[in-house]
Amino acid sequence: MGLTITKEQIAELPIEKFEGKIVVVDHKEKLADAMNYLSVQPALGFDTETKPAFKRGQFHNVALLQLATEDTCYLFRLNKIGYPDELESIMVNQAIRKIGLSLRDDFAAIHKRSVRQPENFIDLQVFVDKFGIEDNSLQKIYAILFGKKISKSQRLSNWETHELTPAQQSYAAIDAWACLRIYNHLTNTKR
Repeated sequence: MGLTITKEQIAELPIEKFEGKIVVVDHKEKLADAMNYLSVQPALGFDTETKPAFKRGQFHNVALLQLATEDTCYLFRLNKIGYPDELESIMVNQAIRKIGLSLRDDFAAIHKRSVRQPENFIDLQVFVDKFGIEDNSLQKIYAILFGKKISKSQRLSNWETHELTPAQQSYAAIDAWACLRIYNHLTNTKR
C-alpha cells in the first residue's frame, strides 16, 4: 500500500508559507530581468491560473503563469502582457527542467496562445508514483512529504483583476514553488 493522506489529516496541519521573493511581471519592461534570472536555472516550478468560469460555455484564457526557483517566484500576468516570445523561449528550452502538476490542462490553455510545444516538463502526478505516493493532488503530495498544508482559498479568485492581492500572489507563488520543492526533495537535489 502506498503513501496517502486524508482531507481530515490535512486540515490538522499547519499552513505552508512561501518566504521567498515574489516578482509580478505585468509590463513587458519587466521581462528582461525575469528572463536573465530564469534562463540560467536548471529547474523551475511551474503553474498557471485562469479566471474561473461559472456559466456553461464561458471560457477564459490563462491569466497568470508562474515560474519559481527555491527562493523566487515570477508571476507573469498574461492577461496584461500576452505570451511574449521571451517567456515562450523558457517554456520550450530543453535545458531547463520545468516541474508542474496536471500539465495536460495547462498545456491545453497555453496552446491557445502558442503553437509551440512546451519542452522538458515533468508532471508530478506521474512522477510521484515511483516513490509510492498514491495521492496525486499538490496539496496531498505536499502534506505527505512536508507535514504542511497548502491553502487553496484563492483558487477560484479573479486572476484577471487589475491588481493581484497579496493573498493571490502568495497562493500563486506557493503552487509553483511547491512543485519544485517536491521534485527536489524526491530526487535529493538542492535542499
